[in-house]
Amino acid sequence: MATIEFLLNGTPKQCNVTPDTSILTLLRDLLGTTGTKEGCASGDCGACTVAINNSSDPQGGFLSVNACITPAHQLHGQHLVTVEGLATEGKLHPAQQAMIECHGSQCGFCTPGIVMSLFTLHTTQQQRSAPLTPARLEAALGGNLCRCTGYRPIRDAALSMQNIQWQPPQWFNATLTNCAPLATASLAIPESTASDAPLFAQPTTLVELTNMRSRYPNARLVAGATDLWLESTQRLTALNQLIDVSRVIEMGQIESASFQEQPGWWVGSGVTYSQLEPLFDSHFPAFAHLLHRLGSQQVRNRGTIGGNIANASPIGDTPPVLLALDAWLELASDTGVRQIPLSAFFIDYKKTDLANDEVISRIFIPQLSDTVSLRVWKLSKRREDDISAVLGAFCYRLENGVMRDVRIAFGGMAATPKRAYGTEAALEGISPSRASFQAAQQALADEFSPMSDVRGSQHYRQQVALNLLERLYLTLSVPNQEVMLHAYAH
Repeated sequence: MATIEFLLNGTPKQCNVTPDTSILTLLRDLLGTTGTKEGCASGDCGACTVAINNSSDPQGGFLSVNACITPAHQLHGQHLVTVEGLATEGKLHPAQQAMIECHGSQCGFCTPGIVMSLFTLHTTQQQRSAPLTPARLEAALGGNLCRCTGYRPIRDAALSMQNIQWQPPQWFNATLTNCAPLATASLAIPESTASDAPLFAQPTTLVELTNMRSRYPNARLVAGATDLWLESTQRLTALNQLIDVSRVIEMGQIESASFQEQPGWWVGSGVTYSQLEPLFDSHFPAFAHLLHRLGSQQVRNRGTIGGNIANASPIGDTPPVLLALDAWLELASDTGVRQIPLSAFFIDYKKTDLANDEVISRIFIPQLSDTVSLRVWKLSKRREDDISAVLGAFCYRLENGVMRDVRIAFGGMAATPKRAYGTEAALEGISPSRASFQAAQQALADEFSPMSDVRGSQHYRQQVALNLLERLYLTLSVPNQEVMLHAYAH
């Protein structure tokens, strides 16, 4: 067990917890703070939503996270806010007051999580001069399910809470630095090298991380834990040895750079989806739009681009897009680093080129020129907060009416995210026409043989992929016009 030190609603706390303890377990079972509820235990329903403020982050602000799948050790040195902490001196927070006035609570089970999502939305909006938009409201509440179907009054509460006067309590901006003697450093790296010793290491540099990786090759790496922690909550798998990469400085940076004579960005593998949004909004709008469908706000605040790649799921959302962008990976170990194209990383189902002593340190994403187009289309059972059945990414440029540098990748069509090389070849150097795209569709049908599962049959996936290629043809035939209703277009 390791000792973690953090603030809970402004009050210093010191707890001894095992490596596989979640924030939810810490709150309910160890601290007796039961306002935070457990619903799905998989990060889908939002009943367990809490807010975390990293006092070392110069940007400040609270982020909503799912307590059920967030490791308790990652609270070390941070400020955790739960629903119990919002009311001070008998005065409710505007999120709470608005929920009462708008009759936003029905059975009440999901209400604490909804209130916490509204709390983070309120604190963010207080720092903005722009009004609350429907899109931002949808993003903030998209990860909170109300089983009583009471969304209208909840929406009304969100829109009205900004009009309620509120004075932040004294603890609101509390940090560990002014709550001595709590430690603000990361958890100490243990000296023991026993292969089966309980472990939660929290290195702060890439050198420390690769050293730990070499010493503990069987330890699991954890960043956002949005997928890993399901092994604990759903499969009851013991997570006895964990190496936390979320504090590694190099893996949290985004740097403009040139690689292989291409301008672009090196993106640390520990960068979260929420942190990627400004870059993607400016340079990859189609990729940015996809992020809005990649989990909930709580998941995007935690999930990382490196984790989505390392997980090697055939239906991961970001790998097909990165393949179409011709991204590269930097893999680091105790003996050095190497770079490989992302297309060479995926070997087979859940198998990658990553050695036991290596970590994905960063990803190079080439910048698109003004003449290059990127299209990303995802199909899933639910439009929001769902895993892909099929995802297609299409990158190309038109030169004098001819398609050039065509790169096409799919998720959900093979054992790994995969480039459609035959389809690319069928379109390269060709003027878009009905005949050329029919030839491309035949090539696509020949090079993929997807599996059937609960998200779609083999026939469904094959037809969907062909339809996405048809959609690309229609998009090229009718420039500057969306070929489907926006609600279903992405």
